[in-house]
Amino acid sequence: MTSSPVYTLRQLCFYFLKLGTVGFGGPVALVGYMHRDLVEQRGWMTENEYKEGLALAQLAPGPLAAQLSIYLGFVHYRYRGAAIAGVAFVLPSFLMVVLLGMAYRLFGGMPWMRAVFYGVGAAVTGIIAVSCYKLAIKSISKPGLAPIRQHWMLWIAYLAGAIITVITRTEPLWWLVGAGLIYMFVKAPPKWLRTTGSSFPSLFLLGIGFWDTKPGVLEKIGWFFFKAGAFVFGSGLAIVPFLHGGVVEGYHWLSETEFLDAVAVAMITPGPVVITVGFIGYLVAGFPGAAVASLATFLPCYLFTVIPAPHFKRIAGNASIKAFVDGITAAVIGSLTGAVVIMALRSVYDWPTGLLAIASCLVLIYVKKLKEPFIILIAATIGLVLKMIVY
Repeated sequence: MTSSPVYTLRQLCFYFLKLGTVGFGGPVALVGYMHRDLVEQRGWMTENEYKEGLALAQLAPGPLAAQLSIYLGFVHYRYRGAAIAGVAFVLPSFLMVVLLGMAYRLFGGMPWMRAVFYGVGAAVTGIIAVSCYKLAIKSISKPGLAPIRQHWMLWIAYLAGAIITVITRTEPLWWLVGAGLIYMFVKAPPKWLRTTGSSFPSLFLLGIGFWDTKPGVLEKIGWFFFKAGAFVFGSGLAIVPFLHGGVVEGYHWLSETEFLDAVAVAMITPGPVVITVGFIGYLVAGFPGAAVASLATFLPCYLFTVIPAPHFKRIAGNASIKAFVDGITAAVIGSLTGAVVIMALRSVYDWPTGLLAIASCLVLIYVKKLKEPFIILIAATIGLVLKMIVY
């Protein structure tokens, strides 16, 4: 049974507004921030509530961090809390990408952005690597021979999730569910399995393209991005290939360079990486395109989170369900670690980016007072200098 909240809905709203404004690092880092802030430091959520939310968010299609924010809002304040948490989390980054889209149109592209991303990508890789490590030791077990021996099945699920993700370049739903089922059947098989053989049940605005919309385009944008939100599982990294196939190769809305700029915008702005859909929508059809693309992408993840949430919460106390969630959580964290490896292969490709990634890890571990946004800012400055002066 859910305990009474020790925080107000306004406090929750302000927290997710702040996280959406300064939360850098993509889905892995963002889910780590939520655990650190809401479970460890503030005590607003229990460890079980967080783990249930993380498991449900990974099982449902759509952006991982946004779904987890929606679920955590649902825990104590139901549908109203889910809606407020989700909107508060996404709104800051949506406004930022719209402003960047206006600047992009006004100045005819942003070659400096990829120079900034040269440093930011490496720093972000280091940040999310540390987040993965913290999630692993918190959700699976601490490092050491005895804890690993005790939780060996969860560590196998973790490693398999990481390896499969690196090989397939996607976060595999079949393995996440499979890991949960295997761990459940071994640790806490349900009663039906033990007893029977039953089965499972203005001019300026015109100049920057603010209202630059053509007939029929919004409908195409809405349907395409709805499919992106409804059928792509995993983090913002998983949605990028799907977007590329439709935006560049299918509809030819953007060039290859414009698409790379859109991905760079998502990486240098805080909040969910998937907010790149707002920037893409703006370039295609102005502010209406940005609004439709964002709404179409995030609406499915809201529905896929709040519709099963009441039932998921009610049955989560069952021993079999707990084992299922533990198995999924281990596989989820492993899959997220695999996503870090994929990002590192794309972002860390020479000695300066390698040093930046290592330095980011060390700073987060040993310099507690220096927070992630400052690391991102320093890395962006270094990247800009290296690309524009040295290279």
